[in-house]
Amino acid sequence: MVSRHAGGGIRLVTRALVCTVAVAAAVVAGACSATRDERGARALPAECGAAPLYVALGDSTVEGVAATSPRHNYVSRLHERLRAVYPNARVDNLGVSGAVSADVLRHQLDRAVKLAPDLVTLSIGPNDITGGVSVDEYEKHITRILGRLTRETRAVVVVNLLPDLAVTPRFRQSDQRDAVGRLTVWFNEALERQARAHGVEIVDLYARSRDEVPRRPELVAADGYHPSDLGYARWAELMWTRVAPKVARC
Repeated sequence: MVSRHAGGGIRLVTRALVCTVAVAAAVVAGACSATRDERGARALPAECGAAPLYVALGDSTVEGVAATSPRHNYVSRLHERLRAVYPNARVDNLGVSGAVSADVLRHQLDRAVKLAPDLVTLSIGPNDITGGVSVDEYEKHITRILGRLTRETRAVVVVNLLPDLAVTPRFRQSDQRDAVGRLTVWFNEALERQARAHGVEIVDLYARSRDEVPRRPELVAADGYHPSDLGYARWAELMWTRVAPKVARC
């Protein structure tokens, strides 16, 4: 917008408006920026009196299928660990049994972004494998999910590599074992590739499951596939190894 004066010249009157907009944009950018640790990496709030929000995305393992109660799934157990540091920590579990990566993209991601979380965990992929989703399609979905989480939230984002489905009782004696085992490797390669490209935290459940499940069958529920209460507790413990360095020191 301009105004004319007697000499016919044009005097800009928008300078104050431009400055105001610039300041407002800087404030908004600051509000959306992540807390950073001493190395410049994303971190949870530095004050233990804060009320960080943890949002969990994914499938039946996030919902907690086969746990004896919701408080025994890994999301609730991880929330308990957060509350030991931040007594006011909150959780919103968006996981849905049967979800594939496309479901996270279409039905969970918008909600997660709007919640403005401080911590996000993502566990998705086994249903893509058993449902015939291609590795390329899966990787495209993961790219879009992680892209939005890292661009549009301040959250520390933690993804877990998929456990080795081939070592579970459901597939161990099945003629699908080798195929499922190969697909798990390929899907994990895609997941890890995108996790590293987006700078998010990675928990290697694949190696842990191959080592621990054959030795500790009690980690798997009676359905032969989902974690038991003990399995979810171990899952939360492993996830915490990537979250713990990001929390406040009180």
